[in-house]
Amino acid sequence: MAVDVVTEIEIARPPAEVAAFAGDLANSTRWYESIVAVVPEHSGAPEVGSRADFSARFLGRTLTYTYEIRELDPGRRLVMSTEEGRSRWRPPTPGRRRRTAVPG
Repeated sequence: MAVDVVTEIEIARPPAEVAAFAGDLANSTRWYESIVAVVPEHSGAPEVGSRADFSARFLGRTLTYTYEIRELDPGRRLVMSTEEGRSRWRPPTPGRRRRTAVPG
C-alpha cells in the first residue's frame, strides 16, 4: 500500500534556534510525532552524506528507513532524503521556519 503524506508547520521561533534544534538528529523524536527512534551512522555534527536510521509508528505499523543529508546550509536549509522521499527545511517568512515533508 503506497501512502503519500505532506505536512507543514510554521514555528514562531528564530530560524537559527529552530535549525539548531532540528539539525540535531537526536531531537527528532521530540519534534517529529511519529518518530520513535533515530540511530545516526556516525558521531559528530551532521554533514552532507551523513546517514541515520529512523523508526516511525504510522497507521499502526513500524516503518524503518534511512535518511541521508543531501544539502546543508547550517541555520538556513537542511534537506534529507530516503529512496522513498525527502524532508527539507526552508524559510517561508523572515523570523519563521517551515518544515515540509514531501513524497518522492
